[in-house]
Amino acid sequence: MPLLGGVRPPLASLGVSLLVIAALVVVALGRVHAGQRPGAALEAERQIAADTAQLERAAIDAEATSLGRTAAAYTATTPSTPAATLKALTSGRKAVLGSALFDALTGIPLAADGRPVSLTGADVVAMASGQGAMRPRLVASGNGRCLLYFAKVAPPALSADTDQDQNGSPDPRRRPWLLVLSERLPRLTAYGDGRTADLLDAAGGVLVTTAKGTVSAAASGLPVAAAHAANGQGHRSDASGSMLGATEGGRRTVAGWARVASATGPGHTDDLGLLVLTSRAVPATTASVDYSRFGLTAAGALAGIALLLWLVLWFCVQRPLLGLLLSARRLARGAAGSGADARAELDRPVPVSGFGEPARIGRALESLRRQLTGESGPPGSSARRRPGCRALALIAVVLVAGWAIPMIFLLNRVDTATSVPASVVADQQARTEIAANRVWQVLDQSHTDLSEVAGSLSGRSPAAQTEVLLRALADHRQYRSLYVLGSSGDITLRVGARPLRSSIQVPGGSGIESVNTSGRIPAITAYAQVPGVNGAVPAAGAVLLGDFDVNTLNSILSRPQLGRVWLTDAGDKVLAATVGYRASQALPEPGLTRLVRAARGTPGTATSAVHASFAGLSVDAAAPLPQSGPTVDLPWHVVTAEGAAARQLPAAQAEHRTALSGILGIAAGVVCLGWLHAVVIRPLRTVALLGERLAEGDRRTVLYPVNHDEVGSLTRSLELIRQALVEGDRGDRPGLADTPSSSRSRPENAAHR
Repeated sequence: MPLLGGVRPPLASLGVSLLVIAALVVVALGRVHAGQRPGAALEAERQIAADTAQLERAAIDAEATSLGRTAAAYTATTPSTPAATLKALTSGRKAVLGSALFDALTGIPLAADGRPVSLTGADVVAMASGQGAMRPRLVASGNGRCLLYFAKVAPPALSADTDQDQNGSPDPRRRPWLLVLSERLPRLTAYGDGRTADLLDAAGGVLVTTAKGTVSAAASGLPVAAAHAANGQGHRSDASGSMLGATEGGRRTVAGWARVASATGPGHTDDLGLLVLTSRAVPATTASVDYSRFGLTAAGALAGIALLLWLVLWFCVQRPLLGLLLSARRLARGAAGSGADARAELDRPVPVSGFGEPARIGRALESLRRQLTGESGPPGSSARRRPGCRALALIAVVLVAGWAIPMIFLLNRVDTATSVPASVVADQQARTEIAANRVWQVLDQSHTDLSEVAGSLSGRSPAAQTEVLLRALADHRQYRSLYVLGSSGDITLRVGARPLRSSIQVPGGSGIESVNTSGRIPAITAYAQVPGVNGAVPAAGAVLLGDFDVNTLNSILSRPQLGRVWLTDAGDKVLAATVGYRASQALPEPGLTRLVRAARGTPGTATSAVHASFAGLSVDAAAPLPQSGPTVDLPWHVVTAEGAAARQLPAAQAEHRTALSGILGIAAGVVCLGWLHAVVIRPLRTVALLGERLAEGDRRTVLYPVNHDEVGSLTRSLELIRQALVEGDRGDRPGLADTPSSSRSRPENAAHR
């Protein structure tokens, strides 16, 4: 029967796996070095540009969506004129430069206000007749550029007898109107000291620029290069990248660019061709770091351990076991046969070699051979046992662990104070500030939308109010429920899910608050007063509330390579996060809590630090939400924590790869040696014990082979020898008595029995 498994596979796997890990150590650590190209700074700048572009995209999308909803909800009365309608639709918008109403069927202007609206190259009739949303356009305005927003407006309905003019043609006022607003480009903010942020058009022209602190003047040519790189990305709407600028005064400019376009599907900004370009100066050179020599040394040590273990186990386990297998088969053939050939098999002594169990089995086989030939009877007791193959396997594990444990815990440890450059910490802080502004942007727009819905409830019947709330809930997916509280705190009207408020209390004014301190889901609510009829007197205690869907906030916080992100309340408890959490739980690490409290000590200022933990170094930051709008009284913070190894820092990468190599090494050693113990050493100990008992005269214990390998074959041979001894004791094996030694020892054996 062919041998399956056995001693060869675990020994081969141990040697091969350790050698492969040694090769991986050379490759992994050989690639860790600090060159002239600041990889961490380039990647961070790309991400900052992408985050800033997201803010710009969200601002444009929010304005276009808000204008469309305002126009759709507007109901013109019969005496309304185009001028009055235009004023009503634009009175609450602060960024409007100019506005106009056009006849959508003819393109004739009906009313205008502010600066003239330029529609050069735009077909009003074609835009108004199309289906779906009309996307904003970037047009020239004086010496700069501005954005045009479009929305369809229903004209006032006229009575049937005035539907036609004197010529029998339809009244122009019954035709659909097209509202066009000319607005400034969204405000652009530069985050982080020494950084410049530019908003570019598709050709690389600078539309808006802003800077913070002292900036480098070596960024010429980057806008055109960024536009060229973006155009080379084809139709990828979420394209972004980074590039290097000129060197000046020992510092080199790094830049990142990103398209202001939707990454999740068609959006309002996809046809604008806008780009965000951010840039700053970093040190042109870095300290020379090369881990190749360390990698070669560690790999050589592991390869030496692998060779040593393989040789020791081969000489002490595999080679003796294979020799025992041949000797046992020879004795079994001799015991089962007869004649000269059988006597020749039995007359040859069994060589005793090896260590531990193989030596014990060899001595037992030699004793059995002597018993088969009648040279001696069973010995009275077995020799004193010494440490066996199990101790050898344990020593092998200790050797592998002696290499792996220093790799995991001691070698290439990162120094917290010097390993993470200050620029990396500043970049994490800048991205955290952007995330905080993004949260504020969503909360502010959501509250504005809720206030508009509250205003539309005034003077309507309960059925009409329900219809308004249902439509609002469908349009504003960030809310999980909308409901109205009366003066007594009772819910008079509700749509959507059940409110999460633990206590019902009628809030005054308008704003956003967190209303629960326990439970599985945080309850964050926006609220706005419902005005009285015609807005003259507020309804007594009537307040519209909207519970935020926490999944919306979680998705807002998530950004690539920003790490773990949390939104915390005034008590430093978690309101939303990108990782699993429970409502109002504390931050997972004390260092993060201290960081938030430090940021709270200087209102309106973000802070950052590097913290060490069991998982390695972490670059952490905390930034407050802007204190304006509905969050003016909310001391909420956005907290981020990103592992230093993910920032392409040579020291952190070396620590991470060194520790990973150690983990792989000890895992491979434990698995392979555990495999060897399970399939060879433990069965071999059992066979050694049974063989010794058989040699001592135990003829009753039947030896059953368990595995189809060397140990199983050895067990089968011992069972054949046992059967031959039993037959010889009964006198059923005359072949054993043919030898002279057998005849001489038979009375002695009988007396012994």
